[in-house]
Amino acid sequence: MVTRKQDDFYDAINETWEAQAVIPADKSRTGGFSDLADEIEDLMLATTADWQAGKNVPADEILTQFVKYHHLTNDFATRNRLGAEPVLPLLDRYAKMTSFADFAAALIDLERDGLPNALPIGVAPDFKDARTNVLWADALGTILPDTTYYAPNHEQGPALLAKWRAAQEALLPKFGFTPAQITDLLDKYLAFDARVAAVVLSQEEGAEYAKLYHPYNWDDFTALAPNLPLQAFIEAMTDGQTPDEIIVPEERFWAAADQFFSEEAWPLLQAYLLVGAANAFTSYLSDEIRVLSGAYGRALSGTPEAMAPDKAAYYLAAGPYTQALGLWYAGEKFSVAAKQDVEAKVANMIAVYKERLATADWLQAETRDKAITKLNTIVPHIGYPEKLPDRYYEKIVDDGATLFETAAKFRRQGIAYAWSKWHQPVDRSEWHMPAHMVNAYYDPQQNQIVFPAAILQAPFYSLSQSSSANYGGIGAVIAHEISHAFDTNGASFDENGSLNDWWTAADYAAFKKRTQQVIDQFDGLESYGAKVNGKLTVSENVADLGGVAAALAAAKQEPDFSPQAFFESWATIWRQKARPEIMQLLAASDVHGPAKFRVNVIVSNFDEFYESFNVRERDAMYRKPEQRVMIW
Repeated sequence: MVTRKQDDFYDAINETWEAQAVIPADKSRTGGFSDLADEIEDLMLATTADWQAGKNVPADEILTQFVKYHHLTNDFATRNRLGAEPVLPLLDRYAKMTSFADFAAALIDLERDGLPNALPIGVAPDFKDARTNVLWADALGTILPDTTYYAPNHEQGPALLAKWRAAQEALLPKFGFTPAQITDLLDKYLAFDARVAAVVLSQEEGAEYAKLYHPYNWDDFTALAPNLPLQAFIEAMTDGQTPDEIIVPEERFWAAADQFFSEEAWPLLQAYLLVGAANAFTSYLSDEIRVLSGAYGRALSGTPEAMAPDKAAYYLAAGPYTQALGLWYAGEKFSVAAKQDVEAKVANMIAVYKERLATADWLQAETRDKAITKLNTIVPHIGYPEKLPDRYYEKIVDDGATLFETAAKFRRQGIAYAWSKWHQPVDRSEWHMPAHMVNAYYDPQQNQIVFPAAILQAPFYSLSQSSSANYGGIGAVIAHEISHAFDTNGASFDENGSLNDWWTAADYAAFKKRTQQVIDQFDGLESYGAKVNGKLTVSENVADLGGVAAALAAAKQEPDFSPQAFFESWATIWRQKARPEIMQLLAASDVHGPAKFRVNVIVSNFDEFYESFNVRERDAMYRKPEQRVMIW
């Protein structure tokens, strides 16, 4: 029986595709985004295989180094012969620590070498002054995807912990640990993990990142962890400087620092470091170890098979050179005409957004004017960055160096760069995605929207598609990213990207009322046996709602406007076929809602949808007019 668009718009558009779609064995899902990513993956694998064979190698100094590194990552004869050998000296280094004091004395060297050290302190832009980088103190991660999994009555938590343990019991013998040692290590690791899970932020708490700005005086912060040599550590990493303050989003974790950083906690921490170090570098070792190390991740996502060795070798080599590979891709696949056309669409979307803000009758003029000021200062980046960061030219593969030695060199370079940013201006020219990634983002602290070349193609966008199809695809994605400037987090940052309350109290209350309606529309919806968390996903859902609204308004300005083509394009880009395990995982941990609801719930708020597809009160897609939400 064919599904009616009036009853389930997403299924009606995508069910024929879904019936034929096949999820690759080494992946957890396929669909609009994934299909494009798979095509690009095939292109990059074929191209880099040619480069390995000496065919059509680009005359580019950075990609020349990538090819050398790729030879190392792809040398499975050597990797399989060595097995776990490259990591054994590192494990011995941790095993020889007899006390927390030994660990504390080694902390600086571990950090400089980019090795596991359980100290989640780093450098990132200041929320209050987004142009400057400052210190942040985060928290350690957990085995399970979210703190909610550790609740006594959670259906999946104990089973997933058992799968994690089984995966470690299969992996750790490869590093020479005895069964008795493994039992002891895993018991202690799990005890340490339970301590972490009891105090770190949940995914829902962390999703409200605008609320997590907690500056601490440096002396007050170091008093929370008196056993850590924090003063010496920071001086070593910042060339002898001392910060005035540090930002602490994970206050509960640091208030409980003695549970992690003390002689009492040392046996658990040592096990955490040993197991962590064994797991940290498996992608550089034998193929057997690589496959074993991914078992828990595959169980979480429901993925049947590990990546093929050649694919894993490509991704391992691509990591340090990702932006350079993106520039190559954009040069091959992204036309000047497409770049100019998308730039025009972005300008148009911003203009439409400005019009909609100007007529938002639920806002006072004062708030509207500040919102428009923020909109006017959004910086769009389309296709690819103008230049690569200078540090890419330092990623040189020394002749005769092994894979593990080269990776260690790159880690040290990465750590030195990360710490060099402290107290320095934020580099606003650097992209956080390569041009060959099928994605886009808004950076609230730089007030920038970024659209890599890879997403600027069908089904999202094509010069051969109708204007309405393009606006329902890439236009809505562009406007979605613009909408993040005014979502439940972005609304707290001003035009300079700094945390700043620019709303009137009455307007913000009205905004919260509307966003609560969005939470209510999504909260509790059933997806693959899990329930959608409306609060966790609200920022993305607000961005979807604003994105579709603005893109629809822009599409209406075109002479060939077709509401059917617009909405059907929106449904098409979100088509997805996924394994139940990944969808259950994402329901608990992802700020994005399930694809089906990103279509059906969003379009049910638009009068044009009802008119275009003759949706009536008796139909399943119907939502009463007074229950439809419009924010931007």
